[in-house]
Amino acid sequence: MRNGFDGDTISAIATAAGAAGVGIIRISGAEALDVADKIFCAADGKPIAQAEDRRIIFGRVKNFSGETVDEAIALIMRAPKSYTRENVVELQCHGGNVVLREVLRLTLAAGARPAEKGEFTKRAFLNGRIDLTQAQAVLDVIQAKTSAALHVAQNQLAGKTSKTVREIRQAILNSAAHIEATIDFPEDDLDDVTLAAVDENIAAQIVKLEAFLKNQSAGRILREGLETAIIGKPNVGKSSLLNFFAKTERAIVTDIPGTTRDSIEEFVNVGGVPLKIIDTAGIRNSGDAVEQIGIARARDCAQRAELILALFDGSRPLDAEDEEIFKLLPNRNALILLTKTDLPPVTTAEQIAKKMSAAQVIEVSLKSGAGTDKLLSAIGERVGAIDFEMSFVRDEREANLLRQAVKHLREAQETIRLGVGIDFVSIDLRAALECLSELTGEAVGEDVINEIFSKFCVGK
Repeated sequence: MRNGFDGDTISAIATAAGAAGVGIIRISGAEALDVADKIFCAADGKPIAQAEDRRIIFGRVKNFSGETVDEAIALIMRAPKSYTRENVVELQCHGGNVVLREVLRLTLAAGARPAEKGEFTKRAFLNGRIDLTQAQAVLDVIQAKTSAALHVAQNQLAGKTSKTVREIRQAILNSAAHIEATIDFPEDDLDDVTLAAVDENIAAQIVKLEAFLKNQSAGRILREGLETAIIGKPNVGKSSLLNFFAKTERAIVTDIPGTTRDSIEEFVNVGGVPLKIIDTAGIRNSGDAVEQIGIARARDCAQRAELILALFDGSRPLDAEDEEIFKLLPNRNALILLTKTDLPPVTTAEQIAKKMSAAQVIEVSLKSGAGTDKLLSAIGERVGAIDFEMSFVRDEREANLLRQAVKHLREAQETIRLGVGIDFVSIDLRAALECLSELTGEAVGEDVINEIFSKFCVGK
């Protein structure tokens, strides 16, 4: 066990809110079987505590007056062969909100306490079934927005990142142990050849850690989506573009200017990469107070977006409103789209390219679909190639620990070159090892653990 906890038996609804065919109450802790026995009556009359491990038992949940609350099945998993490595009982009932809340209330009255956010996964971590990178991958599996993101999260949950970090850590540990053995037994001198090998090993681990860090942006995009703003004056096809990405009528499309007055967000899948598409209000001069708020938000979205899709209507001449769009694009990651190419051309791609010094203007008709394949390819090029089999840095905390590890390793190299003493090399290597141990959770503060698991839902 990495850290202690109160050891209470906990209970929570483990399925999402809302009506469903099945809903699950999860109980975990030393008294899980006893808690379940107080409210669950098996059809064969036998207590749950006498049932064989990993058995599914049909019966009824009853209140303390003996009245049936719901038919249910009980799934029994004794420690350590369970998600938390504790005794676990899952009561699978009908999935209505009322019945689940009532069954949960009964488990609490029977001796369990309400689980905190992420407490089941937290116990799995504290009991050593998974490390911290795997625990966080559980959240990524739940929140995955594309099949590719799910694949990456499942790899992390299976221990891909853990394995990478362990291999790097072991390599550094080998060098540290070699140096420390020489310090303990000075008669065994650490010759120049061996010291050079230590230096070479450190350099190899720095390369691996820096390759790891290069995936930080890709990992964040897969988890959160690439924030992509659709901007343009009214009626250039912004809402039609959102509907194209979403493959549904997500936004209202009319010929009336100013229909979109607020930002509309939708996660879409482009080549396995989730894009957080934001359809903004048309940017123009307006006397409507509500529309003005929407336009201000559109400008704000354009400022913070990681990718901008700027739309210009090919069936109308460029005007002052288009000029406002041009002003938002310099030095930004932007794709220029000339829309409504199914209509007689008034503004050409060459005109816009000349005005923006753009290498490419993508001509599209969202009505016919012409040019949309080229648009998707261009977005893929801007996102960049992502190797979905790589180990990924999940967040800034992990990235900072990796950067600190690299820093300590570089200091170890500098110490070797200066020849100031091998004991100082050992200190730098141990500092790097500490960073990697904190990454996997082998050495991490309780405040960090609590912060990580507070982001989970209650039943996980």
